[in-house]
Amino acid sequence: MSTAQAKREWELADRLHSAAIHLLRRLRIQDLASGIGPAKLSALSVLVFSGRPLTLAELASAEQVKNPTMSRLIAGMQRERLVRVTPAKEDARSILITPTKLGRDLLLAGKQRRVESLAKALKQCGDPQLESLERSAEVLDQVIRRIANV
Repeated sequence: MSTAQAKREWELADRLHSAAIHLLRRLRIQDLASGIGPAKLSALSVLVFSGRPLTLAELASAEQVKNPTMSRLIAGMQRERLVRVTPAKEDARSILITPTKLGRDLLLAGKQRRVESLAKALKQCGDPQLESLERSAEVLDQVIRRIANV
């Protein structure tokens, strides 16, 4: 690979990184309406989209935090009735965490607000820009899968 090619790839990676951060920051403004903090929303998102109950260790790993940190977060989410905790059948020392209907509804309403905000901004794009973004989104999905497999 040439130096010019490596430089081009690095600069594009830098631009994409910056764009992703700025996009998420702007969309997270919509999360203020949920009334819960970003850590709880993030954990709730993992629970809702996992499609199955998760152990505390699985959730902590997914959120890249230690078990005691996740335990405190889950205790607060239980008090707010966002999650339900049950003992694991296979291991009495372990718990399974599932989102409640309230937690699921709260998360999905937040996603709806973020997507609506982005869709509103996309209305100002013409067809060529939308087509370019559609192709870019497909490529980004592929790149994300490659990163996950590294």
